Amino acid sequence: MCLSVSTTSIPGNLADKLKTIAETGFDGVELHDPDLTGHDGGPSQVRALVADLGLKICLLQPFHNLECQPDELRQRAFDRLEFKLDLVQELGTDLLLVGAATAVDVAGGEDRTIADLAEAAERAGRRGLRLAYLGLPWSELVQTDEQALRIVEAVDSPHLGLALNSFFSLADGSKPARLRDVPGDRLFHVQLSDAPRLEMDIRRLKRHFGLLPGLGSLNLAGFVRVLARAGYAGPWSVARVNETAPQPGGLTMARDSYRALVNLLDEVARTEPDIDFGIPDLPERVHASGFEFIEFTADEASGAQLCDLLSAMCFRMERRHVSKSVELWRQGAINIVVNTEKDGFAHSAFLGHGPSVCDMGLRVRDAVQTVTRATALGAPDFSQPVGTGELDIPAIRGVGGNVVHFIDEKSDLHRVWDIEFEPVNTARAVQPAGLRRIDHLAQTMRHDEMQSWLLYYMSTFDMAKSPIVNVADPSGVVQSQAIESPEGEVRLNLNGAVGRRTLAASFLQDGLGAGVQHLAFSTDEIFETSAQLARSGFPRLIIAGNYYADLQAEFGLDDALVSRLRDHNILYDWIADSAYFQIYSRPIFNGFFFEIVERRMGYAGYGARNASVRLAAQVGQQHPAEAGTE
Repeated sequence: MCLSVSTTSIPGNLADKLKTIAETGFDGVELHDPDLTGHDGGPSQVRALVADLGLKICLLQPFHNLECQPDELRQRAFDRLEFKLDLVQELGTDLLLVGAATAVDVAGGEDRTIADLAEAAERAGRRGLRLAYLGLPWSELVQTDEQALRIVEAVDSPHLGLALNSFFSLADGSKPARLRDVPGDRLFHVQLSDAPRLEMDIRRLKRHFGLLPGLGSLNLAGFVRVLARAGYAGPWSVARVNETAPQPGGLTMARDSYRALVNLLDEVARTEPDIDFGIPDLPERVHASGFEFIEFTADEASGAQLCDLLSAMCFRMERRHVSKSVELWRQGAINIVVNTEKDGFAHSAFLGHGPSVCDMGLRVRDAVQTVTRATALGAPDFSQPVGTGELDIPAIRGVGGNVVHFIDEKSDLHRVWDIEFEPVNTARAVQPAGLRRIDHLAQTMRHDEMQSWLLYYMSTFDMAKSPIVNVADPSGVVQSQAIESPEGEVRLNLNGAVGRRTLAASFLQDGLGAGVQHLAFSTDEIFETSAQLARSGFPRLIIAGNYYADLQAEFGLDDALVSRLRDHNILYDWIADSAYFQIYSRPIFNGFFFEIVERRMGYAGYGARNASVRLAAQVGQQHPAEAGTE
């Protein structure tokens, strides 16, 4: 089988597109006719270039308005077909994609369509070529897969087969099972693309909301499984995604396309072991069972500022690295590392981004296998010199160039705190504030990077995604996508900055790129935690009084609860008999902040209704945290 991508999915000129596609692991391409038309070299030169890169051209596409044309245009349609068949031969492929006609002589009907496609198949057959016929939802005669298949079977030629696009097959809510009777030998080509679950015209949905496989809500695994069982043995190809959304650069888009395709086929292969999709042998998607640590890079001044804030949240500095300027701060199951080294990766991250989160550690079953899967899907691995007595912890690069380390219990990795750090004697006991663990971590990035990083996480880890939420910032909109592990041990919020003046955009500009903008800790009793934070001098975000009047009207809360929420500057949400409480720190550094949350009765969200209130407060209080409360 061949792993393919449409050249129209990748930005750039044709030569650059082909080189990029080859670099990222694809075997073949769907050559988009306009890419060929706009290229300086002739078809034979393109053929040679493709061969030199180790690729194959799976088909030339698209050809439109062939069948059922008015009498005065019919001959011209077949002349155009002969010209395209010449190109197909010169290119060294044998397949032309024919889209169902959108401008037709309606009076001709299906009989005329069958006759025209029979003639087209005969002409292709004389040259040893084939035609793949694709029904289009906006065609005047052939809108569905069933109609297209009926016509293909009526023609009954080995030179005419069916093409399927998962978007057209599934976006109207159809189930993959309806395709189980498609004969494998009648199916010549399959294109894969995804979409969110939206009620709108399918053509507009495709143009504005088409997504790479795995990023939407279509049952692509079922689609592939049904067709593979039917005997389809042709290319699996990533189709063109939407035309209007901002896209990352060509190399990123090609890597994302490859990652999406291989991840999808790997998912199906695990339930269909007898089918060989021609993909790398990958470990399973990784179950991350929690955050082992979050590491900050800082200089002496910003490190002291961070440590003051950690102290105000009742963290205790428990250990120091045996040979480096690195401290371990702890509370509950939370490990915060503060790195003020003047060389190494953390210092490089500081020079590039300023004081910020530079590293996070995730607990996994097998650290080496985790890196193996991630790098096979295009994630860059990470390594740096290991000092005497230090552990070589498997890692990859993550969002914004940050590092993700993996800790397992199969080796000494889980003993890193005992091996690399030594205890610190303290004269004063610190009373904890009841912070138990890391509830979630929010990473901010440019909007055009958001889908790429979502795919990075979803293809490597066993995670589920929630619908995208648009958050109203006082100066624009931020798109937020939440993903989490099956039991909620690891929760991530990916926030895409749409405008240039939002708080998220300011974070990107001040911090010179994508990164972690906030870290949330969980508590079992928010009011007890809040009282302890007040005693320790926690600099909390002050919430406008109008919010609490609106809150009482929205949920019908009693006066006593609203008063307590107001006194503690706690935000609140209620969904389906479950409740959520939030306290925020004032921003420090380049807009980074901490959050403390309590989830009651299984609350699964992130307080989306409160985001605009929090953002408004932060815009008005964008000064570094200071000692004391207000």
